[in-house]
Amino acid sequence: MIKQFRSLNPVNIILLIGFAILLRLVIFFKLPEHVSFDFIEPFTKLLVTIPLQNAFSPGANVLIALVITLVQALIFNKIVNHFNLLGKPTFLPALLYVTTSSLLTPFVLLSPTLICNFLVLWMISKFLSIYRRDDVRSVMFDLGMIVGIGTLIYFPFISMLPLLWISLVIFRPFNWREWLIGIIGFITVFFFLAVFYYWNDSLDQFYRIWLPLATPFPTRLQFNIYQYLVLLPLLLIFILSIVQLRQNFFKSYVQIRKSFQLLFFMFLLGLASFYLKSDFRVYHFLLCAPPAAVLMAYYFLHAGKKRWIYESLFLLLLGFIIYFQLL
Repeated sequence: MIKQFRSLNPVNIILLIGFAILLRLVIFFKLPEHVSFDFIEPFTKLLVTIPLQNAFSPGANVLIALVITLVQALIFNKIVNHFNLLGKPTFLPALLYVTTSSLLTPFVLLSPTLICNFLVLWMISKFLSIYRRDDVRSVMFDLGMIVGIGTLIYFPFISMLPLLWISLVIFRPFNWREWLIGIIGFITVFFFLAVFYYWNDSLDQFYRIWLPLATPFPTRLQFNIYQYLVLLPLLLIFILSIVQLRQNFFKSYVQIRKSFQLLFFMFLLGLASFYLKSDFRVYHFLLCAPPAAVLMAYYFLHAGKKRWIYESLFLLLLGFIIYFQLL
C-alpha cells in the first residue's frame, strides 16, 4: 500500500476513500446509541444558537466525520506537495493523515478538534509561505485571527498563539511590528465577542472565558493504558521517522529544515495544551494529526529499498487500529 501511495496518482483518491471506510467499518457496525457533538465552546453559544449537539444520528455523525477527514486529507496533501516538504510529489501525506485521524475511536466522530483541523491546515499553509515573503504583517494578522476563531470553537486552540512568534524566530529576523500584529489579530476576534457580550448585558461573564488559563490541570483525567496500546506501533514509526529525518536533515534545503522545526513545535503545543480543558476528552490529540502525518510520510517516502520493513510496519499499525476498535 505504501508503494502505491508514494506516487501522485489520481487513482489513489479512490483507494484513499476505500481505506478510510475500512478503518471505520468496525465503528459503523458497533455504533453507540447516542453521540453528542459540541461544536463550539459554551461562551460562544451566545453568538451561535444553532442546536447541533443532538442534530445527527450516530451513523450520520461518523459519516460526516469521514467526509470531513477525507477533505482535510486532500487539502493537507496539496499543501505538503506545494511546499515540497517531502522532496517529491506524493500521496503519502493524505494516507498518513487519514491513518492518524483514525487511531482512536473518538477521532472518527465529529468533534470540535476535527473542525479546528481545517484551521490548523490553513495555519500550516500560511506559516510555510512566510519564508518567501518580504512583508509578513498581513499574514501574521490573519494567523492571529485564525487562532482567535479556533479558540471560539475549542478553547485549547489558544495554545497555537505562541506558534506565531516561534515561526518568526525560525523564519524571520526580529521585527517588533511583526511580533505585535499577530496578537492584535487575536485580540480583534475577542474584541468583537466582548462587544456582543455588552449588547446582551453579559459583559460581567466575559472574564470567565479566561478561567481555564488559571486551571493548573484537568479536574477529570482518566487513562486506561490498555486502550492506548494501539500507539505502540505509532511510537516505533515515530522513532524511525526521527532517525530518518536526522540523517537527511542537513542535506535538505534551509526552508525544509525550518518547516520541520515549526511542525515539531506545532506537535508539542497541540500535545501539551490538553491541560487547558478541565473536561478533558481524548479527541483533543487530533490536533497533533497534521504534523505527525508529515513526519511519518517523510519516513515512508525515504525508507529505502527494504520494502517489506515499511510495508510490515504500516500493516502492523493498521492491524492494531482495527483490533482495538473490535475490543
